[in-house]
Amino acid sequence: MSTLTDLLIEDPRWEQAGLEALAETAARATLTHLDLDPEDWEISILACDDARIAGLNADFRDKPTPTNVLSWPSEERGAEIPGARPEPPEPRDPELGDIAIAWETCAREAREGGKPLTDHATHLIVHAVLHLLGYDHVRDEDATLMEHLETDILGKLGIADPYD
Repeated sequence: MSTLTDLLIEDPRWEQAGLEALAETAARATLTHLDLDPEDWEISILACDDARIAGLNADFRDKPTPTNVLSWPSEERGAEIPGARPEPPEPRDPELGDIAIAWETCAREAREGGKPLTDHATHLIVHAVLHLLGYDHVRDEDATLMEHLETDILGKLGIADPYD
């Protein structure tokens, strides 16, 4: 079995939290749930801190503040019809895209939500992988679809519904 996720850890707290295994499990579960073979794909993940993600958020979204997770799909895959599933990617280019996840924001959100950090980080990786696949939450119908998928995927991993 090859590795789906290529993890670059800039903040060692992510290493201590076991993000490498969490990210691989979350990404594989997401692709498998959508009938995509994880062996066909690659995802790069940057495990960083709030300062680094704030810089990325400023550069790419003109929002100079920290956020929990960012994603950059290798190509636009979104569905045109609200609430419709995006077309699955073609395996000709195995790179789905890049993800960045920030320690302080994730840890704070987990603490404030009364959730284990591992569960929250897994949810954020599932969420980001769905973004790489063209899912979004800007339109209400798309948000509903995306949240249902997240809940189903996380449920299969034994993680409670994050929206409950």
